[in-house]
Amino acid sequence: MSRLLLVPLDDIVVFPGMSLTLAIDAGDEERVLLVPRHQNEFAAIGTVAEVSNRVRLPGGGRAYELQGLHRGVAGAAQTMPDGRLFVEVDEHPDPAPVDGKTRNLEREYRAVVEEILEVRGDDGRISAFLRSISEPGTLADTSGYSPDLRYDQKVELLQMLDVTERLELALGYQRERLAELQVRKRIREDVESGAEKQQREYFLRKQMDSIRKELDEDDASVVEEYRTKIAEAGMPEHAHEQAEKELGRLEKMGEQSAESSVIRTYLDWLISVPWSENSEEKLDPVHARAILDEDHAGLEDVKDRIVEYIAVKKLRVDRGITEDKRSGAILTLIGPPGTGKTSIGESIARATGRKFVRMSLGGVRDEAEIRGHRRTYIGALPGRLVRALRDAGTMNPVIMLDEVDKVGADWRGDPSAALLEVLDPAQNHSFRDHYLDLELDLSGVMFIATANVADTIPGPLLDRMEVIRFDGYTTSEKVAIARGYLWPRQLERNGLRSEEVEISDEMLTTVTTEYTREAGVRQLERDLGTLLRKTATQIASEKTVAPVTIDIEQIRDALGRQRHFQESAIRTAVPGVATGLAVTGAGGDVLFIEATSMPGKPGLTLTGQLGEVMKESAQIALSYVRGHAADLGIDPAQFEDHAFHVHVPAGAIPKDGPSAGVTMVTALTSLLSERPVKHTVGMTGEVTLQGRVLPIGGLKQKVLAAHAAGLTDVVLPERNRGDLDDVPEEVREQMTFHVAMSIDEVLNVALEPAAVQTAAA
Repeated sequence: MSRLLLVPLDDIVVFPGMSLTLAIDAGDEERVLLVPRHQNEFAAIGTVAEVSNRVRLPGGGRAYELQGLHRGVAGAAQTMPDGRLFVEVDEHPDPAPVDGKTRNLEREYRAVVEEILEVRGDDGRISAFLRSISEPGTLADTSGYSPDLRYDQKVELLQMLDVTERLELALGYQRERLAELQVRKRIREDVESGAEKQQREYFLRKQMDSIRKELDEDDASVVEEYRTKIAEAGMPEHAHEQAEKELGRLEKMGEQSAESSVIRTYLDWLISVPWSENSEEKLDPVHARAILDEDHAGLEDVKDRIVEYIAVKKLRVDRGITEDKRSGAILTLIGPPGTGKTSIGESIARATGRKFVRMSLGGVRDEAEIRGHRRTYIGALPGRLVRALRDAGTMNPVIMLDEVDKVGADWRGDPSAALLEVLDPAQNHSFRDHYLDLELDLSGVMFIATANVADTIPGPLLDRMEVIRFDGYTTSEKVAIARGYLWPRQLERNGLRSEEVEISDEMLTTVTTEYTREAGVRQLERDLGTLLRKTATQIASEKTVAPVTIDIEQIRDALGRQRHFQESAIRTAVPGVATGLAVTGAGGDVLFIEATSMPGKPGLTLTGQLGEVMKESAQIALSYVRGHAADLGIDPAQFEDHAFHVHVPAGAIPKDGPSAGVTMVTALTSLLSERPVKHTVGMTGEVTLQGRVLPIGGLKQKVLAAHAAGLTDVVLPERNRGDLDDVPEEVREQMTFHVAMSIDEVLNVALEPAAVQTAAA
């Protein structure tokens, strides 16, 4: 223990190794204890310092030069009569630890401090001083020189007697200091680079302005260019006023404003709309019909409607009648896939001499796709209709709204609601796009919408459309389409010439009837493509020499075994099976309804994934047969101890609708009377509890499906007799139609006259 004079230092921390001069009265003491003090609170540990020199100050005062030696722990204190305070001091010179942890901390500390000096721009003197220190304790004490450490941090460092812990604490302080300096440096560099970028852009813009002035391309010339384009665009008065207003804003704010690019984009869109451009229509009904017949076989209803439209317009022009903006043509083609709904749009445009633009609406869920976004949004654009007019370059194109039945709706709005105005001839002459915020006259546009089913189209939208139904093609029409369109197209796609491969109409009929059962011709074209690819491979590999005539063996080799069979004779040979006719999203289809009974508790089981309406039809059928059992030659006792099961095959496919009512009655009557259904008969119609047969829809598609399935007799409701006019004449000639008002008439036609005699086992 040593007895040393205590020298308090207010808010100053002196570390061992530091030199300083203090104006104090140390008398003749050789060593003193320097203790930090803050608000009369002393630190527990101070620095033992040696008085290296005494200096006389001007005015008679004295100062002492002190050199810090090592740490000292203050103990008992004694105040002298002259006021000086002496304390017992436990001196703690730093040991020299040799463990690996201390050496690692020492190396890391030097590296961190070197980085700090590099960030601060050290001239090398501090680095040299740091390298001259070899003791780890002294190295840690160099943190006391840092102006960035607070008083409490320096006191904590001074009071750390263990060298390794002190070095670890100092390293933590220096890491914090390095991170802070690096952040400050990045911020400073970002600010400087931003300022430099702004200055650079400013000078470049000034240079550009000077160059533009020399080339007569300054802001004034840009505005004049827009003014010229606006004058040449042929805008109506309200659009011209809006364009001049926006141009005035652009002229006032100049090119440097962020808003200028938004205004220029708006003006570009405004100018791109073909306000005064119209295609010169070909008002020749005969020429239009020739083009439509050239491009498509069948589809008489559509062709007739287009020819009527052209004829009416020709008469109005020839007779000088003013055009009525509320008389636009809005056709909706509804039918199964592959029947030519989309492709006929291009033919209509060619027949009328208009431009053609196709808009696919399948999956569209945002109302802004139709009306556009308001200009307040970043990246706003006009809706699809404005873009379609721009692409067409005229105000009277043919715009096809493809897959209008597949428009969706979510929180962004309902696009089908936006289409209400577009597809209403009484309103679309003043359609307002959100982006342009101007009225557009769409009355000159011929809108053609396509859909597979009408059920998913909202009622108000469907009410605005003139619906033309595509009910599919007959076999002969498919063969004609294959011969005139599909076969030449597939020849070209597969690199073959017409003289190299030939196919007869008989073979085309085989492919159509045995490998496809669809309303359209897409699968037929795919099968013809497969057939020709196989043939092209044979010719290219020199296994076959052209010309090649396609025969049944080549068809079987390319397309595999027969896919579709006329199975009504096999299916209806057993009592309890009747052949019904149905309409699906892919066209008409044949539906077999099977009924059976088994001993047990009376009841009715229905299978085949039937909808509620179809289940009710089955209940009505069973109730009718049970109520009229005596009239139908059925033993009423069979209903007392038998359960009934009605099944509609293809159980994975949902089915619904009332038109299978007569078929279910026929199947149950056939089962209970043991009279099989004639294999040539197909039937359709809704039935009531009184046995009346009510009309149904989709008759043409059902008849075409029956014809394709090989049926020769079709039973239909009396009130559907007029719909037979829609059935192609060649089909009517090959089939016999039986109209019925009651179920008795249906059963007389459909059931065999005698019961089947079952042989004893």
